[in-house]
Amino acid sequence: MSNKEEKKPFERLPTDVVPKNYKLELRPDLQKFTFQGKLSITAEVRNATKRVVLNSAEIEIQSVKYVQGGQDATVTFTEADETVTLEFPLELPVGEAAIDIAYTGIISEQMRGFYRCKYTHPDHPDEERYAAVTQFEAADARRALPCWDEPSHKASFDVVFVVPKSKVALSNMNVVNTEEVEGDLKRVTFAQTPVMSSYLLAFIVGEFDHVEATDENGVLVRVYTPVGKAEQGRFALDVAVKTLPFYKDYFNVAYPLPKMDLIAIPDFAAGAMENWGLVTYRERLLLVDPVNTPAISKQYVALVVGELIQEQGN
Repeated sequence: MSNKEEKKPFERLPTDVVPKNYKLELRPDLQKFTFQGKLSITAEVRNATKRVVLNSAEIEIQSVKYVQGGQDATVTFTEADETVTLEFPLELPVGEAAIDIAYTGIISEQMRGFYRCKYTHPDHPDEERYAAVTQFEAADARRALPCWDEPSHKASFDVVFVVPKSKVALSNMNVVNTEEVEGDLKRVTFAQTPVMSSYLLAFIVGEFDHVEATDENGVLVRVYTPVGKAEQGRFALDVAVKTLPFYKDYFNVAYPLPKMDLIAIPDFAAGAMENWGLVTYRERLLLVDPVNTPAISKQYVALVVGELIQEQGN
C-alpha cells in the first residue's frame, strides 16, 4: 500500500456559464510590482445556476457583482486547482449575464502570467528599470485576470491600460483612443480582439523604440526594440513585411488584424510566442546588428520570424 497522496484527477471547468467577452482595465504599478484590475465579463448562461467557476491564480478579488440582478457573490478560491468559485444568492437565469469583478494581482518574477523584466536605459546605464510583459501559454492568463483559461473557451477581449505617459502600452489590437487622466497617467484603449483563446491574449508596458512599415496589403508592421536599438529591428521588419503577403497568397487567407507588432523581451523563458498581433521574442531571435551579426544568425532570425508569422491564423 502506497503512502503517497493520490493526485486529484484533472477536471475541466463547468460549462453552465461560458464567456463571450471580457472588458479589462489594468493599472500596473512598476514600483510596487502590483496591478489593479477591473473586469466586466459578458457570459452566456446555458443552465440556470448559482455558481460560476473560473480559473484564477495569485489574484485577490475585492468584489463581484451580477449586474442584471444586482447580486453580490461569495468568493471561494481553490488554490490547488487554480480556480475561483463565485456563489450568488439566487440562480443566474439562462441567457446573457454581465459579471463585474474588481481585483488586484502581482507583477511577478516568474516569467509567466503578467511578469516584470529588468532592463537599463542607455541614458541611465546604472539604473535598473522594469517593464511589465505577459506569457500566457499554456495556462497563465489566470494570473492576470479571472477567466475561463482553457483553449476551448474562446471570447473577445477589450483591453484598457492606465499607465504613465512616458511608457509604451501594447496589446493584441491597435490603439483606438489615448486620453490623459490624473497626474502623469494616460488611459490607452485598444480595439476589440477577434474571438480567441485566453492564452493568445498579450499586453506589455515599458520603454521601447520601434521601426515600422506597411505591407502591400495595408497591414502596419512594427518591430519594438530596447531603447537605442531601433536599427537592430530593421532586418526582422523587412522579413515580416515580405512574409505576411507571401502567406496570404500561399494559404489564400488574409491576415485578419490591422497591425502586427514584434517585440524583443529582455527576460523571456520561451524562444518566441505567437500572441495574436503582438508576437514576443527573445532579443537574440529578433534583433540583428547590421554590422556584427553573422549571416547564420540572420538566417535563424528570418526563420523564427517567418514561423511565428505563419502561426498568426494561417
